[in-house]
Amino acid sequence: QVQLVESGGGLVQAGDSLRLSCAASGRTLSYYAMAWFRQAPGKEREFVAAISQYGSRTLSADSVKGRSTISRDNAKNTVSLQMNSLKPEDTAVYYCAAASLALGSSSSAFSSSSAYDYWGQGTQVTVSS
Repeated sequence: QVQLVESGGGLVQAGDSLRLSCAASGRTLSYYAMAWFRQAPGKEREFVAAISQYGSRTLSADSVKGRSTISRDNAKNTVSLQMNSLKPEDTAVYYCAAASLALGSSSSAFSSSSAYDYWGQGTQVTVSS
C-alpha cells in the first residue's frame, strides 16, 4: 500500500504558475505509475497528467498540454505537477493517484481514474480572472 499527500495548491491569478507536489509513504513509489486528476465543482473528475514508473513515459490532457509538466523523484518518493499560464478553468481540487500499471499499458489506461488504486485527499487550486 501507499499513502499519498498533496500540497502546493492555493489561490492564484490567471497567468500565474503553480507547482503541486505529492508525497508518498508506505511502499516505494517506483512500483507505481502516478497521475494527477482534478475535479471542479459540479463536474466529474478528469485526468490531467500521468507518468510511468521511472518517468520514461508521460501523458497529459489536451486541456493542459503545453502548460503543464509532470515529474517524479523516486528517491524522494515525490511526484510533482508544474502548471503554467493558469486559467480560471483550471480551478479544481487536484488529486494525486497511484496505479500498478504495466509500462506497456495503453494511454487510455494511464488516463482512466478506474486504473488507479490509491488516492490522496486533494489540494485546492483556485485561479482568479
